[in-house]
Amino acid sequence: MARKKNQSRTSKMRYLITKLSPKSPISEQYRTIRTNLQFSAVDDDLQTMLVTSAGPGEGKSMTTANLAVVYAQQGMSVLLVDADMRKPTVHYTFRLDNLMGLSNVLVGDSTLEEAITPSDVDNLDLISCGPIPPNPSELLSSRKMERMIEEAKNLYDLIIFDTPPVLAVADSQILSNMVDGSLLVVRSKHTDQEAAQKAIESLQAVNARVLGTVLNDREKKEANYYYYYGAN
Repeated sequence: MARKKNQSRTSKMRYLITKLSPKSPISEQYRTIRTNLQFSAVDDDLQTMLVTSAGPGEGKSMTTANLAVVYAQQGMSVLLVDADMRKPTVHYTFRLDNLMGLSNVLVGDSTLEEAITPSDVDNLDLISCGPIPPNPSELLSSRKMERMIEEAKNLYDLIIFDTPPVLAVADSQILSNMVDGSLLVVRSKHTDQEAAQKAIESLQAVNARVLGTVLNDREKKEANYYYYYGAN
């Protein structure tokens, strides 16, 4: 059992390729995504953003964590928040406990500062999910969530939220109205085209600003692993 747990934790760490191998071609693709996002927001503020997917298993948490790292490597002060209070992963990826986090802040058990944990990446701080609540959607739609975002904006250049798949639950739609932009992650040969289109329409239906789409896991023999497509 111990060996399996160690193997699972090691596999989670592979997602931080931007930290472990910053000069790799894949890390360069994450920096390209960062650059494209910056260009897409040249006339508008992009201090808060969420990353979501159409369904599970499409690489949104991998993308979120690595994007947070490359922004921090650029010198920006970044806060990565695990707002997927149904299947959280940030505490696994960064080897944190999950005793206190976003859910504690939203129910009033802790302050924002108490929930923040510095990472081992310069300029990058984290807020894990915390104890999984029975009512994630209600917590995310609360005024406390709005106040927490405003408070965090006074402390960080960029706040990135890892959120649940948009077609599974309403959490991403709720949060998309509180942030400056939303990024959709799709996986090559996994995400159905109709599902991807429906995910974009679901965000647009609540007047979310869709920044674009990231295609990951494309076969290396065809092209690089990660692509960014601006929203139409």
